[in-house]
Amino acid sequence: MTLKVAKRGAISPFIVMDVMRAANERQARGEGVLHMEVGQPSTGAPKAVCDAARAALEQDRLGYTDAFGLPGLRSAIAGHYQRFYGVSLDPARVVVTTGSSGAFLLSFLAAFDAGDRVALASPGYPAYRNILRALDIDVVDVLTGPDTNFQPTPALLDKVPGRLDGLIVASPSNPAGTMIPSEPFKAIVHYCEDRGVRLVSDEIYHGITYGTKADTALAISDTAIVVNSFSKYFSMTGWRLGWMVAPESLMRSVECLAQNFFISPPTISQHAAIAAFGCYDDLDANVRRYAENRAHLLEELPKAGFTRLTSADGAFYLYADVAGLTNDSAAFCKKILAETGVAITPGIDFDPQRGSRYVRFSFAGSTEDMVEAAKRLNRWRA
Repeated sequence: MTLKVAKRGAISPFIVMDVMRAANERQARGEGVLHMEVGQPSTGAPKAVCDAARAALEQDRLGYTDAFGLPGLRSAIAGHYQRFYGVSLDPARVVVTTGSSGAFLLSFLAAFDAGDRVALASPGYPAYRNILRALDIDVVDVLTGPDTNFQPTPALLDKVPGRLDGLIVASPSNPAGTMIPSEPFKAIVHYCEDRGVRLVSDEIYHGITYGTKADTALAISDTAIVVNSFSKYFSMTGWRLGWMVAPESLMRSVECLAQNFFISPPTISQHAAIAAFGCYDDLDANVRRYAENRAHLLEELPKAGFTRLTSADGAFYLYADVAGLTNDSAAFCKKILAETGVAITPGIDFDPQRGSRYVRFSFAGSTEDMVEAAKRLNRWRA
């Protein structure tokens, strides 16, 4: 007798993880790889964070915390909003989560029911789409392009047929690295408020911008859900820690879900993360390195034929239209990895409809690796 396999697991893979696995397999064979596929800082957590983790190991039994996290960490996150944005935030609205992934799961479960319709920009982070579909929430792709800087606008949302129950925005975005300027961002927030659309603002790349500071939805609305993470700006990917700020009306729902899904976030990571808010100088030095990498690639990648690049206002990605080079980005990326050792990600991970003619470069690595990767790609194209 064949046993049932639930349809909820029949979602698309996170293709960048497949690319990383192929790159790691190549590395295990002793062949060099330059990693431009995964959005992961090449630097580890700041020294003060690691010191705090060691101290916690020696002094704390590391049992469960409250489902919402350590009070000291929630207060530190609230203080971060005051320092970074001038926003006064009640720590009681802060939910510490198991990475931003945990925050998205809690957000979607608390705010939406099965059959609700949630819009997101395409191209966009694939886990939005895949988590929503696993929860039987309908995904509404809003096709964006260079004309809107790969970001949604009220005009594009007005063209969506039928009702919308939610909208996910990311500024800076993944994969394009583009941002929504202040006034258009306010327009989107007010558009959602006026129409009863729940806004989820993905702010995990805040702090990593080049020229213009990103706006938080918390400065505009008390009804938006804001998600952030210690993985990107704070360089703590493997610590699996993030946070969300939820409206008061959702807090009890989020708490019950968090208690049952996660019990609590990782305790040692929470103790360590409190120290992260004293490391801004170290973290900003990382951003200066990303800026150097970005400038180098914007100059060198066009020489290798990648001439149609996004503006990369923030985050650490360049999204390239490679329609003049291929109509199969997955095969194209495999060929580049095999022949140059440079790992990049096909656009089909981010845009199911048009991604076969796009690729994403991550420049979160060391400057030396970025320089070498550009050289290899230039030689390969020559």
